[in-house]
Amino acid sequence: MKLHDIPTPALVVDVAAMDRNIRRMADYFAARSCKLRPHFKAHKTPAIARRQIAAGSCTGITCATVGEAECLAGEGIAEQILIANEIVGPGKADRAALLARDVDLIVAVDSEYALDDIARAAVQAGSNVGVLVDVNVGLPRCGIAPGEPAVELAKRAADTKGVVLRGAMGYEGHVMVIRDRAEREARAARSMERLLSTVRMMREAGLRCEIVSAGGTCTFDITGAMEGITEIQAGTYVLMDSTYTYDDLPFELAFTIHATVLSRPRAGQCAADAGLKACAADHGNPSVKGIEGASVLHLSDEHATIALPADSTVRPGDRIELLPPHIDPTINLHDALYAIDGDRVVEVWPVAARGYLEQRLVAG
Repeated sequence: MKLHDIPTPALVVDVAAMDRNIRRMADYFAARSCKLRPHFKAHKTPAIARRQIAAGSCTGITCATVGEAECLAGEGIAEQILIANEIVGPGKADRAALLARDVDLIVAVDSEYALDDIARAAVQAGSNVGVLVDVNVGLPRCGIAPGEPAVELAKRAADTKGVVLRGAMGYEGHVMVIRDRAEREARAARSMERLLSTVRMMREAGLRCEIVSAGGTCTFDITGAMEGITEIQAGTYVLMDSTYTYDDLPFELAFTIHATVLSRPRAGQCAADAGLKACAADHGNPSVKGIEGASVLHLSDEHATIALPADSTVRPGDRIELLPPHIDPTINLHDALYAIDGDRVVEVWPVAARGYLEQRLVAG
């Protein structure tokens, strides 16, 4: 199959560029005590995860949901899986506890409720689930307060049957959006001090803390260079999106949305077949690749309305490439990725963990 044979809208991966991204990240961590735990949620695609693990420098793999962990375990991709999220809700703890019979499973907890639920399920399943105390380092999302509250939760975990305290984690996601390198470094350092000071308190209390997990693509060589951090949960680096095209990041854009021009109703505008159902818009509209002066004006359900220079030669039937600003939710909209070498499609990779397996199980 050639590139022009792919039905649109379609997600297309430049395999050579992706492999260079994987190699750059693996090489960075190769000689460091801190290692990489690549985040599966960025692409939800086993074929890519295998390449990341095979490149080396990895402690295991990260995911965001029980369904992703089940997919990874079923594919036999990693011996150790971290669900870097609280798994609260009907049936989730029970499924995680069953999964822990077959793989070294670790989950994040930030409350007694979440801890007790996974412990209950593990005892019933006859398994042991590792836990990381999720510390709030500044991102207004999940995480228990640093210091004494986190230490008290860690003590409870250490004394609870069915779970094994493995350490702590904290995600400085609010720092990722800072383009200026110096400011990003300063903000990351302040965030990580909340995590590292908590870890020191845990160890002073005699608690187990072999894993200190943090970081992402935009802080891989900032947080990843800090003494005391043992692993980085980077995900976007493998394909990259247009939001993270920072001067200091060494990763290439390896991923585009291919669309077909449906209409050229006027000189300064066209419509293509990649709208909101093909591209997430939470970080803004995608940009247009390779057409100087072109920009996406609006995304509707099935259309991208694109402004064009009046003298552009674009016409119905032509292909346009869009650069998504946020790959994770964009990939989650699609069933497959088309892996290309030049203009040749070399493989079609299923996005095996897209959607929510929890809902598919109930529906089935």
